[in-house]
Amino acid sequence: MSIVDFRVRLPTELRPAVDLPAEYVDRYDAVLGLEERWDMSLDALVAEMDVAGVSHAVVHAEYEYGDPADDLNEAVAALVAKMPDRFSGYGTVSLAPLRVMRAAAQVTRSAQLGLRGINIQPSFFGMPIDHPQLYPVYAKACELGLGVGVHTGINYTSHLPIKHDHPLQLDQVACDFPELTLIACHAGWPWGAELVAVARKHPNVYLEFGGLAPKYVGAAGTGWEVVFRFMNSLLSEQVLFGTDWPVFPMARALAEWRDLDLKPAVLEALLGGNANRLLSRPGTSLPGRAEAHRRS
Repeated sequence: MSIVDFRVRLPTELRPAVDLPAEYVDRYDAVLGLEERWDMSLDALVAEMDVAGVSHAVVHAEYEYGDPADDLNEAVAALVAKMPDRFSGYGTVSLAPLRVMRAAAQVTRSAQLGLRGINIQPSFFGMPIDHPQLYPVYAKACELGLGVGVHTGINYTSHLPIKHDHPLQLDQVACDFPELTLIACHAGWPWGAELVAVARKHPNVYLEFGGLAPKYVGAAGTGWEVVFRFMNSLLSEQVLFGTDWPVFPMARALAEWRDLDLKPAVLEALLGGNANRLLSRPGTSLPGRAEAHRRS
């Protein structure tokens, strides 16, 4: 099986330098222990992929502060062009401040660079997912056949509220852009039931689990119960393996997913089948839902 990590961060040596204020990082360090894993070199990324058996990864030009979008897009594209067998890319747009025409042009540039989607984290800039000024970004991405990955669930900044990360906001966006592929990064916890409802309603809404410990997704009393039940059945074609590298170790994530009581066909879809289909990677395919349930 071809394993795809659908969301990793751009290695440090390829990123434009941005100094994050303390309020953006203090709680992340305390909650996630990121200082222990913050070797973000390209060599470290490739080595971790090789050890874990991850054949391909989607590098996201995500950021939380400043305006590095243009440089990030060019850097992601350069990495993908250098190593197309190992990486695909998602670009981004400038949100500080958001200028509608500039953002639309950045989406167009991302498509010209061969990137497969756009990553946005509106909550880090005080904006909800369904903010009207983001609609031209969604429209242009939909027009160009690009997916859009959106931060959902908790952000651990100490100064920005999590209300803008609520995945229920994806419902309105999906209603207005039914052909747009929307990826709920971090899978929306603690609002799992709401995200399941949105994904069940909209087949182009996907749950991506980057930065999370999979063992908790399958554990009772964690708030993931509805997500786990539906991903193992009706939403099996709408789930994506991700680590948010270097936030969560790839090998550990894979081991924990494999230890859960997922149907074999669902595990295959999660770890690579759905991603390969979205990316239209040569030589990869995913059985339809009916066949997947028969195989499981």
